[in-house]
Amino acid sequence: MLTGTAGFAIGTAARAAPGDIPAVSVTVNAREGLGAVPSTAYGLNQAVWDTNMNTAASVDLLGRAGVRMMRYPGGSYGDGYHWQTNTVSGGGYVAPGTDFDSFMHTTQAIGAQAILIANYGSGTPQEAADWVRYANVTKNYGVKYWEIGNEIFGNGYYGANWELDYHDSKSATTYANLVVQYAKAMKAVDPSIKIGAVVTDPGNWPDGVVGSADPGDWNRTVLTIAGPAIDFVIMHYYPNHTTAADVLQQTRLLPGELAQLRQKIDHYAGPNAATIGIAVTETASNYQSDTQVGGLFTADVYLTALENGVFNIDYWDTRNGMPDNGVTTAPDGTTSYGDGGMISSGNCNSDNVCEPPLNTPFPPYYAFQMLSKVAMPGDTLIRAGSDHQLISVHAARNTDGRLSVELMNQDPTTAYAVNLTYDGWTPSSATPTVYTVGSRSTAISSAQQGTAHTLVIPPYSIVTLKLDPSATNPVSTRLTSPGNPAVSAVTDASATIAWQPSTGGAVTRYAVYQQFGTNSVLLGDTTATSFTARNLLPGTAYTLNVLATDQKGYLSLPSPPVTFVTGTPRTSTCAVTYDLSAGWGSGFVASISVTNTGPDPITGWTLAFTLPATTESVSGSTWNATFATDGQHVTVTPAGYNATLAANGANTASFGFVGNQTGANPPPASFTLNGTVCTTTYSP
Repeated sequence: MLTGTAGFAIGTAARAAPGDIPAVSVTVNAREGLGAVPSTAYGLNQAVWDTNMNTAASVDLLGRAGVRMMRYPGGSYGDGYHWQTNTVSGGGYVAPGTDFDSFMHTTQAIGAQAILIANYGSGTPQEAADWVRYANVTKNYGVKYWEIGNEIFGNGYYGANWELDYHDSKSATTYANLVVQYAKAMKAVDPSIKIGAVVTDPGNWPDGVVGSADPGDWNRTVLTIAGPAIDFVIMHYYPNHTTAADVLQQTRLLPGELAQLRQKIDHYAGPNAATIGIAVTETASNYQSDTQVGGLFTADVYLTALENGVFNIDYWDTRNGMPDNGVTTAPDGTTSYGDGGMISSGNCNSDNVCEPPLNTPFPPYYAFQMLSKVAMPGDTLIRAGSDHQLISVHAARNTDGRLSVELMNQDPTTAYAVNLTYDGWTPSSATPTVYTVGSRSTAISSAQQGTAHTLVIPPYSIVTLKLDPSATNPVSTRLTSPGNPAVSAVTDASATIAWQPSTGGAVTRYAVYQQFGTNSVLLGDTTATSFTARNLLPGTAYTLNVLATDQKGYLSLPSPPVTFVTGTPRTSTCAVTYDLSAGWGSGFVASISVTNTGPDPITGWTLAFTLPATTESVSGSTWNATFATDGQHVTVTPAGYNATLAANGANTASFGFVGNQTGANPPPASFTLNGTVCTTTYSP
């Protein structure tokens, strides 16, 4: 039986004429794998100011939510917290019963892992090493993941000052060098632990800002110095917008930001760059997070991050409390108390406005709980998408053979009739189980309704379908997915992909598919465990999956995705350099140089390139050339004085532009000079 407005909306929609409800098309492609859900995926922050952190009610609520990771001792408190004394430098409040052992007892009681913030701001490498010894040697807690500080870039070095940091130097260089010392001291106690370093969110302040004591911006400096000593990086993701509609659209930008961070890791972090993971250890909607706005954001951001290679996401936070000036009305008419927690603290503000009773879940709690309905650890996320901007979709192939599809309706007033199609997987004709969380729901409801191909979803709702496979489903239930695909020998026109063999049955061939949105194209097949893709386009991003085929022609689960960007030609008659010389969060400066390396001079030239992200653009400020734009495509023509490029690299034309950005700003992947693809080098 459905509850609240969600039940009413579905019931009303089901009786309405088909033309009364706008239709949305959703495609789910089971051939396009996005990776398996790790056991560390679903995390939550715990803060030592929370008096109710370790109560029986907390154990019950967090266990039922499916929390798998617990972060401690709480954001910026991590840079003041001393674990031996359960105190915070600077006099921060620490609630009784929130000491480390009590936290670990709660963590173990719900079957979760811990991720701990080692005190960088007011601590020492020795204090952190002693904590590792106590946790993993004395108490045998087996804490694997350790962050070195929290948001250290907020220590005043770039102007804003909220993070405690007692070091004489606040620079990125100082932080990076000390991370190396922390890692050395901590791993001397337990070599099996994983060390994480703080990075900034690409395209957001202070990304791109270069401090006076550093050779580059925060990420470049930290990764270059500390990269060989760390195992993962720590990013926080808080879209800072002032309307619900804007906040809910921001997760569409997260894949580009994560891709740019991955690019920086690969470029700067040294020989172990490929093994460095990404964790988003704080996230929440910055707007009305205790309403369905926050619930929809939570549902979308966790699965989006996991689909793009993140191994851990931690919601901020369990209980946060109600501020004095935070009461507003959400688009669905519900009240936002300004509480940043997932569960109510039960307090009132100075105007005697009170939030719901202690331990009442807010909508993000139910959105978080819904994650386990979509994909449990070990399940494979697959590509899904809709043709409507306000309908977000995620999907997973579950280890029990079923398929789950989560639909999020970000429209506060309109229900939609969803028409679903499937590629590479066939659902049965049985009525699916449908789980729903509406804007006023007090629990996840479930019902048998709709079909695998048609369903009406209510306004401001999160809906998950659980689908059984058809008896004619073209999917092997025995073959495992090919393992750990890796790319090598990438050129401007080819790349070689190798993988571990599929097991569980006889493999006749392996098929290599390229992802095109929710479509996939067969690049080729082979009986070997490697494949060389040829005739690729230079300067182009490719994402591939490998699937094994059995004797019946059935396909296995897709391998984890492998992504690479083809280069530019090793030899060409032109050469380009692209230098991101400055940045400030909402903009950047790009300097470009072009050289004619061919045997004949060029008089009158056109340089063309495409900005990869929709979040970057050329502003009106350019120099030494004329820039024209058509969407993301840019053409550059010379000023009168640099129109001639002499032969054999005898001179160079240099010019540039100021760019605007609202998110990621990756460099163009290739440039053409009068139609010829140039050899390109970057200085990001």
